[in-house]
Amino acid sequence: MTSVEIERFFAPHNPVDTFEEAVEAFDWLYSRTYNDELTITVCGNWCDYHVSVTWHEDVEAVRISTLLDMKVSERKAHEVHSLLAHINEQLWTGHFDHRSDESTVVFRIGLPLNNVGKVTREQCETLLQAVVESCERYYPAFQFVLWAGKTAREAIDATMFETHGTA
Repeated sequence: MTSVEIERFFAPHNPVDTFEEAVEAFDWLYSRTYNDELTITVCGNWCDYHVSVTWHEDVEAVRISTLLDMKVSERKAHEVHSLLAHINEQLWTGHFDHRSDESTVVFRIGLPLNNVGKVTREQCETLLQAVVESCERYYPAFQFVLWAGKTAREAIDATMFETHGTA
């Protein structure tokens, strides 16, 4: 055994290691910023999503935060908050949030692991897919509010239709 293998064998489980394996399977760009943090770039249909996976050992939880490539002006903040309420009602996990200190929109999911043990690669893949799917689905609604001057209701109505087939 190498010293790295020995360290991993005896060290407490770090779920970021398992997330790293899942990211490698998706063939996404990533860097291991710190032992407890992974930063990922996912090329979406609308923009590149910047995903951060952070292990908080003190509370035994993983937080996944995704920064959407957009800025929220003060003038549009109220309508964005209304849009956030509409969108978050529809989500089964995670939530979108407006970080007013940075004028950005983020998507977050928390994964508590209190006394549960290890997270599986399949769980990591499922969570990461849910993050990207949520961002892809709702990104256009944010753009309709921010760039097209639509109301939150108009943006939701314009983006929440199901398409069938391909063109």
